[in-house]
Amino acid sequence: MLGTGSMGRALAEAFLAAGHPTTVWNRTPQRAAPLVTAGADHRLALADALTASRVIIICMSTFRAARECLTGAEPWLAGRTLITLNSGIPSEAREFAEWVKGCEARFLAGAIKNVPSAVGKPDTLLYFGGDREVFDTHQATLRALGGDLVHLGDDPDLAALYESAVGATLLPALLGFFEGAALLAARGIPAQTMVPYSIKWLQMIESLLPLMAGEIDDRDYTRLGSSIALFHDAIPDDEKLGADSGVDMSWHAPMHQLLHRAVAQGRGEQSITALIELLISHRPSL
Repeated sequence: MLGTGSMGRALAEAFLAAGHPTTVWNRTPQRAAPLVTAGADHRLALADALTASRVIIICMSTFRAARECLTGAEPWLAGRTLITLNSGIPSEAREFAEWVKGCEARFLAGAIKNVPSAVGKPDTLLYFGGDREVFDTHQATLRALGGDLVHLGDDPDLAALYESAVGATLLPALLGFFEGAALLAARGIPAQTMVPYSIKWLQMIESLLPLMAGEIDDRDYTRLGSSIALFHDAIPDDEKLGADSGVDMSWHAPMHQLLHRAVAQGRGEQSITALIELLISHRPSL
């Protein structure tokens, strides 16, 4: 296990809890100390860590960080299996895969769709892209990290692609919640009071995702019932709400610009899903 930050530590703890002998290494050795107490074998030298097992799990911040960590360690990678569980973009995943291939090692790239405290739970999702044989061979071991394992396909960048696509929802959703909390705070109302209603709202959005995905895939922006014009017409109220409450809503500006562009293109009566046509410059052939 290379990398024992908050997520790496959770991964190592899950392997240990499942009874797997686990060697750990970290650029800052002190961070590995709690894992030693839990039963891990701590190696100070990277070469010693790499030669301790045929399977190497890497949990660095990015593919670039993983590559920097392993630069110079190529002689110890040949014949081994590298499995990454870190953030990163698809192009960097592909580049890392090519580098691993050049080291005569096998590669599987994964992503954990949850927080460290959820590692090891039956419903925690991990998805992978890359060598299917590697996934099948080590699936039972990887299940110690979460019960919901998915192999997306043979392309080594698929986990990073889905990580980017699915993760795109996170920050806008959180900002929306923070803005709502700020609106309530301006009236002296605790954020906790809106949690039940926010949950209901997110569940409503969840129920609409298949319909919206269908409209996008079919390019038929007529079925949802929430038009671009509906959101566009609400822009003045949006701006006045910010002014009235003293809440900074400047992060809405790019969304407003997108709505203005869509209306200018004559898309006002189309479903809000039609905004995807403004977000992409071309569509690949399916």
